[in-house]
Amino acid sequence: MTGRICSAAARYAVLSILLCLQGQAGANTAQVRIPRVSQAPNLETVLESVAGAELSDFQQREPGDGVPSSLGTHAWISYDEDNLYVIFVCEDQPAKVRAHLTRREDITADDRVLVFLDPFKDGRRAYVFACNPLGIQMDGILTEGQEDDYAFDALWHSEGRLTADGYRVRMTIPFRSVRFSNAPTQVWGIALGRIIPRNNNEESYWPLITKRVEGFVPQFATADGLEGISAGRNMQFIPYGISSGARFLEAESAFPGFRKEVELRGGLDSKLVFQSAYTVDVALNPDFSQVESDEPQVTLNQRYEVVYPERRPFFTENAGYFQTPVQLFFSRRIADPQYGARVTAKTAGWALGALVSDDRAPGRLVETTDPLRGERAENAVMSLRRDIGKQVNLGLLGTSRDFARGWNRALGLDARVKLGSTWVVATQALATSTRDLDGQRLDGPGLYADVLRDGRSFDYELRYMDLDPDFRSDLGYVKRVDMRQVKQQVDYRWRRKKSMLVKYGPTVVTQMTRDHLNNELQDWKVESKFKFEFTGATVLEAQRTEEYELFKAIGFRKHATQLQLDTAWLKWLALSATYSQGTEVNYHPAKKVAPFLANLGEADLTVTLKPSQRLSLDQTYIYSYLRARPGIVAPDGSTSRRIFENPILRWKLNVQVTRPLSLRTIVDYEGVFPNSSLVREEREEHLTGDVLATYLLNPGTALYVGYTDRHENLALDGASSLQPTLRRTESLDQSTSRQFFFKFSYLIQR
Repeated sequence: MTGRICSAAARYAVLSILLCLQGQAGANTAQVRIPRVSQAPNLETVLESVAGAELSDFQQREPGDGVPSSLGTHAWISYDEDNLYVIFVCEDQPAKVRAHLTRREDITADDRVLVFLDPFKDGRRAYVFACNPLGIQMDGILTEGQEDDYAFDALWHSEGRLTADGYRVRMTIPFRSVRFSNAPTQVWGIALGRIIPRNNNEESYWPLITKRVEGFVPQFATADGLEGISAGRNMQFIPYGISSGARFLEAESAFPGFRKEVELRGGLDSKLVFQSAYTVDVALNPDFSQVESDEPQVTLNQRYEVVYPERRPFFTENAGYFQTPVQLFFSRRIADPQYGARVTAKTAGWALGALVSDDRAPGRLVETTDPLRGERAENAVMSLRRDIGKQVNLGLLGTSRDFARGWNRALGLDARVKLGSTWVVATQALATSTRDLDGQRLDGPGLYADVLRDGRSFDYELRYMDLDPDFRSDLGYVKRVDMRQVKQQVDYRWRRKKSMLVKYGPTVVTQMTRDHLNNELQDWKVESKFKFEFTGATVLEAQRTEEYELFKAIGFRKHATQLQLDTAWLKWLALSATYSQGTEVNYHPAKKVAPFLANLGEADLTVTLKPSQRLSLDQTYIYSYLRARPGIVAPDGSTSRRIFENPILRWKLNVQVTRPLSLRTIVDYEGVFPNSSLVREEREEHLTGDVLATYLLNPGTALYVGYTDRHENLALDGASSLQPTLRRTESLDQSTSRQFFFKFSYLIQR
């Protein structure tokens, strides 16, 4: 069966390529010759002296398309043996410029300028370097067909300042911080950009990067004149040390009690770059710690697993090499690794990625008497991609996870083909093979196909997903199996000129899922939205959903109405508010109660205050509830309609003392207040305080000092006895976890 699927996918990919070759989309014809300079250009005298090739014809992508930038923007680009230099001079009224002295990467609400580099000129993958008017950096990697990866961190230099007529920024990008071929003469793809949030979220670029053509990187200009450059010898070593002391309540143990743990750990992360394009990361006792806490989200009454984004540096860097339409690799599946190594390479139309790591978590989750206690899983991922021209990309991804006598293998073959200027076809053929710990063998194929139109006013997507009941990807994130699902989405936007209402229009989504065994209907959904986008980065959206779901052999007819408002009209205030109500299944009913349909309500409010350049205060409040409808009777005769209430609160304050030094504090609260006669949940309350001081000189050199204290509504009875017990209380008096930590890392580059 797997062979038939792979064969069908291959025939489909070949047909798509032939269609593609009938109508290649034209590349951008803009060109710039970058001059070589003997000394670095000066930010102060850029208008009085020659600072490189001048570019000034910036044109909008949003809200206009091809319309000149609303504010004058000029850029100069040059290079020397070691660095690429870009200087921006941006005209504006200083009082209206949005610029904050903040943490690296936290500039998405500010005015900013951007440099995009495609060193292999393949129209597939590009680096982006961005700065706000004060020179605060953000960098990332863009890959066509994938989400932008802003977890990428490079070592580069920037400065920026406000002026009487706007602001100026200089970027110095070392050639050793990007990957490119070792040819004596280089031809790169390049684009420059400017974003003005208050002006209808205006995006302007040189050259014009239009929404009328699908794809971003393929529209870059051609940059030549780069001669005699190389990344040279590029070796990075980041030794680190962590010292921590913790006192915590071990609640999951058969003998609960308080434990103390003191840790002193060190290690080395190293990066070796060969011939500018091959990168080897080798880690000795690597730093897999996560400094930033996860954002709050609702996890109660979820049918499927709730996931949190990856934040650990080892896994976030070059993560795009391992992304595929069906997510066969989700790095948070590797929960507690001790070592890791990665190889990535990009050259001559080929891209290679390989990663290996262990995981101690499986051996720690089993009972202490289990023979597998202390065992670890071994994980491996490999990706190989090939670009055929600028229109076709083929990829192969394989994953392997071994634990004791069990193992899981997953293989995916995917293709992405651009048809004409706005249409894209993406396919993926899948196969998995699993042997459980008890020796049972399972083999499951899968198939994914997606047809996408991405235009200026009209977007369309048709997606098909087919996963066998025995499909398993232990290293991936696959929400459900045993499904044949068809999904369609249509978007249309009308646009207005010289109006507070910039664009508006509907979105309609339909989805239907059937199982494999009986072709039985599992769910269907019809979702309609209407969206209004105003000046001042303000969006208003109304949504109505009608759906059917089969759960535990019971069919449920559900609906929901939602209203959402997002605005950053004022430079010192941003607001995001969502309210929805409707019906939802009680997925976790109490014993002797069948799943039933209930009334659902959820409100989500986030307010961000930035009263000064150095101060930011974020407040998030989420409240959700589930209430029984008439006719639902609890086994114990309870007449309460409440099934549960789930309030979540986060208060976050950040003070940026200097560009590298910041102080941050977070207070998190979550409560779960259930009706135990209707839902299988316990009354829980959590209150966590988190204080962190950060000195971040560059992505590799940093000092963190932090303290965390968590309180819960728990009490430990009989702590000194042979059989201590835990019970829930009505208060948050008990501290269940306290930790102080000190972490230091230092970048050595040769």
